[in-house]
Amino acid sequence: MPLRGAAGVLRRVMTWAAGRREESSIPDLSDMRPDDWVEHWLPRSWGPYARLCRLDRPVGTWLTLLPCLAAVVQAAAGWPSEFRLVIFSLGALLMRGVGCTINDIWDRNFDSKVERTRFRPLTSGQITLAGAVLFLLAQLAVCALLLPAVNAYTRWMAVALVPIVIIYPLCKRFTYWPQIVLGVGFNWGMLMAWSDTRGEIPLAAIVMWLGAVLWQVGYDSIYAYVDMRDDRMLGLRSTAMRFASDGKRWIGGFYAATIVLWLFAGAMLGMGWGYYTVLAAIAAHFVWQLRIFSIERPDFAFMLFHANIWVGVLLVAATLAGTLL
Repeated sequence: MPLRGAAGVLRRVMTWAAGRREESSIPDLSDMRPDDWVEHWLPRSWGPYARLCRLDRPVGTWLTLLPCLAAVVQAAAGWPSEFRLVIFSLGALLMRGVGCTINDIWDRNFDSKVERTRFRPLTSGQITLAGAVLFLLAQLAVCALLLPAVNAYTRWMAVALVPIVIIYPLCKRFTYWPQIVLGVGFNWGMLMAWSDTRGEIPLAAIVMWLGAVLWQVGYDSIYAYVDMRDDRMLGLRSTAMRFASDGKRWIGGFYAATIVLWLFAGAMLGMGWGYYTVLAAIAAHFVWQLRIFSIERPDFAFMLFHANIWVGVLLVAATLAGTLL
């Protein structure tokens, strides 16, 4: 009943905001990407909201979810319960959507000046600012419905994540290292998996989490090179601007540190030989990324960013192999 009620709230919010948009005579740009599954499978008035929370671009959800699932496996010392898998999967999906919505609210004036982002729903006028804020509150309300499914420790961990998600989009205004804040928030579910499964967060879990944070700094820096020219024009900052022409060396350093931290954490957790075998495959994948990466080829940057989904898949495989074999 609570989930059905929350779904009703979301429907009412989107319908109300869609009506407000039509009344304001803002042009409808929802058909800008006719090959998008959102266009074919969701009601037309829902499309802008689905795109606001990036349901049409699931790569970010996978990059949030997969490290979390790896932590769930390690914390359970084997195959976790289906209930916990469902709860953490929903949490990753919802919180990624919350983060994207907050990001677009903060950056709406910047996005309008960048070719790649100027057709985003809030920037292009498909959604009003009031509609976006109401949709954000509705998403947070649905997230709150998951809290009774986890223990008290994990509920406080979830609450602590919210300010991190809110602050991240602002970081690019005053630091060259917003990717660190993004990595902390994106991978927070790894710590929550331990707090909910074991009632504690051991040092080995923190080491695994730090490895995931550095991994994210590496691959999101690759992505940041796509926007470096626009960021410079708008006065924004990123690791790509900090690394400049030394990007391959910096990113290689973050990837190497990731492998070292995951090796140490595996030893601390008593992972079996299968863990280290798959970790070697992850290291080889990192080497391949660095060989392909070029700051002169932004199309490669997009491809390599998406390729990190396979790192997440391999990390889950490594934890399964390390606990079950």
